[in-house]
Amino acid sequence: MIKKTISVLLICCIAIGCIPGAIFAEETANGLELSCRSAILMEQSTGCVLYEHNADTPYAMASVTKVMTMLLIMEALDSGKITLEEMVVGSERAKSMGGSTIFLDAGEALSVHDMLKGIAVASANDACVAMAEHIAGSEEGFVAMMNSRAAELGMKNTVFKNTNGLDAEGHYSSARDIAIMSAVLLKHKKIFDYTTIWMDSLRDGKFQLANTNKLIRFYKGANGLKTGSTDDALFCLSGTAKREGMQLIAVVMGAPSSPKRFADASKLLDYGFANYRVSQVTGAGETVGEAIVEKGIFESVPLLAANDYTHLAKKGDGGKIETEIVYNTPCKAPIQQGDVLGRIRILQDGKEIASVDAIAAHAVAKLTYLNILEITLKKWIGTVC
Repeated sequence: MIKKTISVLLICCIAIGCIPGAIFAEETANGLELSCRSAILMEQSTGCVLYEHNADTPYAMASVTKVMTMLLIMEALDSGKITLEEMVVGSERAKSMGGSTIFLDAGEALSVHDMLKGIAVASANDACVAMAEHIAGSEEGFVAMMNSRAAELGMKNTVFKNTNGLDAEGHYSSARDIAIMSAVLLKHKKIFDYTTIWMDSLRDGKFQLANTNKLIRFYKGANGLKTGSTDDALFCLSGTAKREGMQLIAVVMGAPSSPKRFADASKLLDYGFANYRVSQVTGAGETVGEAIVEKGIFESVPLLAANDYTHLAKKGDGGKIETEIVYNTPCKAPIQQGDVLGRIRILQDGKEIASVDAIAAHAVAKLTYLNILEITLKKWIGTVC
């Protein structure tokens, strides 16, 4: 059996760092001076929570609602249901939306690309309704999709009543749930084309856009995600930033003013970047070894890591991370590409903290009598020559 061990000197990690929602318990007790009702700081790739305050208490979320709206739009794009170039026609209902808008007229057509700009940059309530009607046939149908997706993601303290976050009875979320849906949206890298825009325009430059998220201009590494404010919600934000490969999500709900919500988010992000770091231990598709194959046309097959594994660690503490392959035995042909032939154990100081499937890089057919004859003839010819 072939075994590959990769040793990397890393800082001491969270004992359950691979589990979404894992919490550094001692950090939740270290209070940051925040002005908001609730807050959370999450590392995106691991789902680990680095700080929280009233994170599961539901509150009105204002336009942070649009994180889910944008997520469903991105998923519709990825599935091929819609394209960025196709045109979306505004309705009377979309036109009737108050608050932040791009002044979409009934019958006016804008591309999905422009609608996304309007939503991500200008927090356009009318664009949300237009996109909802375009994708689901009605805003009500789209809201049902939003609630269904929230349930799939394990968002336990969230109910959507509309697509844009205008105050509505029974429309609420929690800081943790907002962080969860933000983390999923950030997996769609195309969204950064919109959430990182500072200034832009629509309608051939006739309508100017300015990002409501001031972090984009003033915070190093900021790349999203969505602001929100209403009378009920006060000032909210899902603020995201990436430095040295670490993507953080800082959710602030119910800050008393717009400057204070950005100050709170900056304080959370500063705390995360100052105290933690991430290291990628395995990368999806990375060759990690090979497995011996019995009765196959090939004697062995390369093994690939099935998934990424990112290790979150606290700065200043030393620790050793190792990986080793444990093979499924015996590995007998036929083998299909992607078959799980073992697992990559990820060890911290000798103790397993996670594992990733090791999969076959290609198919291996079963050896037949004809194959055996062909191999024998080739060896014989080689010997004679």
